[in-house]
This record gives sequence, structure tokens and C-alpha cells, in this order.
Amino acid sequence: MHKRKYKTSYIIIGVAFLFLYGCNNDDDFTVKEDIVVQNFIWRAMNLWYFWQQDVEDLADNRFNSEKEYQDYLAETSDPDLFYKSLQVEEDRFSFSNEDYTTLVNNLSGVSKSNGLEFGLVRYPSGENIFGYVRYIIPNSDAAGKDIERGDVFNRVDGLQLTDANYTELLFGSNDTYTLGLATFNEGEITELEEEVTLTKFEGLAENPIFIAKTLDVQGTKVAYLMYNGFTNEYDEQLNNAFGEFKANGATELVLDFRYNPGGSVNSSRLLASMVYGTNTNDLYIKQRWNNKIQEQFDPSDLEDYFANTVDGKPLNTLNLSKAYVITSARTASASELLINGLDPYVNMIKVGDTTTGKNEFSITMVDDPDNSYVYRSSREENINPDNSWAIQPLVGRNENSVGFSDYTDGIAPNIYQREDYGNLGILGEETEPLLVRCLEEITGASAKRTGPVIYAKKELIGSEMFTAVKNNMWLDNPPGLK
Repeated sequence: MHKRKYKTSYIIIGVAFLFLYGCNNDDDFTVKEDIVVQNFIWRAMNLWYFWQQDVEDLADNRFNSEKEYQDYLAETSDPDLFYKSLQVEEDRFSFSNEDYTTLVNNLSGVSKSNGLEFGLVRYPSGENIFGYVRYIIPNSDAAGKDIERGDVFNRVDGLQLTDANYTELLFGSNDTYTLGLATFNEGEITELEEEVTLTKFEGLAENPIFIAKTLDVQGTKVAYLMYNGFTNEYDEQLNNAFGEFKANGATELVLDFRYNPGGSVNSSRLLASMVYGTNTNDLYIKQRWNNKIQEQFDPSDLEDYFANTVDGKPLNTLNLSKAYVITSARTASASELLINGLDPYVNMIKVGDTTTGKNEFSITMVDDPDNSYVYRSSREENINPDNSWAIQPLVGRNENSVGFSDYTDGIAPNIYQREDYGNLGILGEETEPLLVRCLEEITGASAKRTGPVIYAKKELIGSEMFTAVKNNMWLDNPPGLK
């Protein structure tokens, strides 16, 4: 069988820590209380970090004694700063969290949120910033307020948003804030009197399948899926959506990834199979790890083939040779992985803007040395009770079936069209500008423009970048080490 058999146990590599056992001159090998977190971070990074061989302080022979090692750990009291000190300059995406339960919940699509998903954009000049509403998460606080997609805001609690204050005002400790709305007036941002007060609550679960519908466009059945995150808890629902597409006779597909920051590698494999087919002998992606542990894996554990089941049930597929995907600068990680993984098999017509350029995957790591620091929910009782920190380091890259993985500058669209913040349209409707462009390609109809672009400057940052998972791509079940 080509299909990967995921391992459920892990054996720690001892080579990385030989120096600890060779330090015979030290009497006390107990890790001091004030460096427990740093000790966990160093050991996990020394073993797994993708660029381990390029970081001098992560070298296996970096320390001559246990005392030298512990003195080094004690030099940086802030665990997050210590973690960042071990990262290479090109690493834009590794991060940490002082509470692993928060990180794990976010990986499952559960977070503390008011349900407002938005992007931030700079004014034509200066340091002022405005926000635009992308969409509202159902069953959230924002869902019950007078705010919707396309609304613009430029003030928080009466203060103009700027480069210097937007992080604290929108993503600080204040769970409740009031947005001051604005509008465009001949390309300029003009304040309105209207205000909306929103409150963040714990436990908001976002279903990434935001829209799944079949359009009848001039007699052609077009499946449209707006998918906002690769969250494995919703894989079965995703499969059901493709079952509906098949039942409706869809022969074309538009994947809307414009706000999708990524997520589960396995969910991307399943979605790719729903697009392409249940060809389990065809390679989807292959993993590349750091030089130290690449050979520690069985070759079959590094290869992911297309799937034919989802949670033990038959997988629904459209068996397509061509598909359309809407992208933006916020399209990242597992979204890009799917585009790259399908590229050798499916003609992927990309409409929108160049993607983020995140081609590395990560693993959630906690202070569980007997499991090689890999987090598993079944082993929570084995996690060091004195250390709640988790790290999410980049540990490898995924290559497609022809060995390509070099898209750190992003994946460029075939048809460039950035969103117009003054004319966003209604998601999933045939009049929404980016969907219109896809449907024009599908039907061959001539372009229908709705007027001049109002405001389409490049986005500064999106609200997803201030969640615990950001634009991360992670392995659900890392392969076991020999």
C-alpha cells in the first residue's frame, strides 16, 4: 500500500543529547527551576528544527558541560525571546504560546473572538490605517450587531488607527472595544457617526466551510467552496459538501482561498483528493526534514498519496483535470500546499493576488521528552506539569510529486485582480467581483466591469495573524523516529 500508515508512538533520538551524558565532571544534572522552559525549547529545537544544522547554538557539540549548557539557558529569562534567538533569519513563521491548551484549541478552530474577520490597510499616505470587514463568523457577538462584509472602520474607542497603535487597540487586553465606521469618498476615507461595540468571548468555533453551493451559470453547474481554514475536525462535513456538489451535477469548481491562512496538512490531502480523485497510487506530497533526522524516517512515512476515504467513509470526488482557485496575499501554507500538490495533475487557474509564500510545515511541541516533545492529546498527563509552554517550529518542507517546493515568494495568479475594498460584493453571489472573473473564464463570457476601482491598495495585515495559529501549516500525525 502506498497510503501512509501514520504512527502513534515516537522514540526519542539520543544522539542529540550525548553531551549531557558525557559530562561526568558535573554532580548535579537537575534542570534548574528558572530554566525549565528554555531547556524544553532548546532540546525540541535541537532535534526537530528544519534549520538546526545552520544555527550554531543548536549544534549537538555546542556545550562541553552541563554547567555551560545551563548557564547558557539562564542568559535569556524570557522564553519567547530565547525561542526567537534560535531561529534563522528566513524563518518568518515559527511561534510559541505560553499555554499549550490555547494553541491546541486554536488548531481545532476554537478561539476567543468577537467573530469579526477583517483586514487592515494603510491610507494613501501617512501612518493612518483603516479596517475593512471580510466576513462575520456565525453565532458570534459580531453576528448579532449592525456590521457586515464591506463595512469600513478607522477608529477604535474614538482613536484613529495608526501603525503605532492598531496592535494594542484591536488585539490587546481589551475584550470589548467600539469601532468607528467610515466610508470612501472619491477614494478618500471619510468618518461616519455610526459606531459598533463588539466583545470577544471564549470558545467560538469557526466552521471553515463558510459557503458551499452549486451555481447554474448559463447551463453549467459550478461548485463554489469558500473554505477559510484547513481544520481537520470538519473533514467529514467537507466530504459531505462534495457529495452535494456531485449530486447537483457540478462539472466545474471554484475554490475560494482568499482568506484561508492554512492549517492541517492531512486536510489539504483530503480536499485535494476531492478535487482530483481517489487515486491512491498517485503521490500528493513528500516531506523534507532537517539533515539530522531525514534518514531516521522510513521512506514510506515521508510520502502522502491521494486518499479514498474520510474518517473511514468513502471520499466524494469531482475527478477534475481543471479547477479555479481564488487567492490573495493572505492565502498561505496548507492553501498553497494544495495548489502546489495538485499542480502536476490538475490545471489550477489562479485568480486574485500572489499568495503569502509559506512552504514549511510545523509540529506542536510540548515538554514531553518521552514522546520526542511531540504533542498528542492522549499524552497530556505526561506533559511536564511545571511547564505549560508550547512551541510551533517549522520542521520541514513539502515537495509535490515532481519535487517542487520553492514558492517562498508566493504563488502568482494566472489572472491578477486584487480585492476592491470599496466594492467587495457579497461572497458566493455571481456578482462578487473575483467570482465573476472565475465564471467569465468558465463560460467564456466577455468581462463585465462595474466601474472604476475605488480602493485596492495592498493589505497591511489581517486579523488571522493575531490568533494563536496565525498562518500556520501543521502535521496532524508526524511520522515516528527510528
